[in-house]
Amino acid sequence: MSVPSRPPSSTGSPARLLLRGLVLVFRLACALVILLDELVRPFYRPLAEWLSTLGIMRALERWITACSPVVVLALLLFPYAVVEPLKFVGLLWIANGHVRSGGTVFVLAHLVSFLLIERIFTAGKPQLMTIGWMRWVIETGGAIRESVVAWLRLERFKRRLRALVRRLRAVLR
Repeated sequence: MSVPSRPPSSTGSPARLLLRGLVLVFRLACALVILLDELVRPFYRPLAEWLSTLGIMRALERWITACSPVVVLALLLFPYAVVEPLKFVGLLWIANGHVRSGGTVFVLAHLVSFLLIERIFTAGKPQLMTIGWMRWVIETGGAIRESVVAWLRLERFKRRLRALVRRLRAVLR
C-alpha cells in the first residue's frame, strides 16, 4: 500500500513558512517595543536633547559618522549585549524582593538603552543602511512603527495627554 502524497501547499515550503513565522514574531516584538517607546519617550526626550548638546556627545557622533558600517554595528551590539541582560537582572531582583536595587538597575539600563544606543543609531544609520539585512530590519521596523502608531492612534492620544497636562499645570498654579 502506498502512502498518498501530500497535496501541493499553496503557502510554500516549510522553510518559507518558518521564515514567515519569524517575520511575524519580529513584527510583534517591534510593535511591543514601539508602543513602550512611544509611551516612555516624553519622559526621556528632554534628557536626550540635553545630552545631544554636550561636546562629548557631538564628538562621539562625529566619530561614529566616520566609522565603517561594521564598526557602527559593533558599537550598537556592545551596549545591547551589556544593557539587555541588566534589564533582566533588574527584573529578577525585583521579583526576589529587592525592589529598590532591582528597580534602579532596570531604570538605569533602560536609560542607557534609550540615550546611548539611540545616539549611536542616529549617528550611524547611514552606514547601517548599507548592510542589506540591517536595511531590511530598519525599514521593516519603521513601517511597523508607522502602522502601530496609526493603529493605536497614538498621535491623537499624545495630543490629548499633552492638553490634559497643560490643564493640570494651569490648575496647580
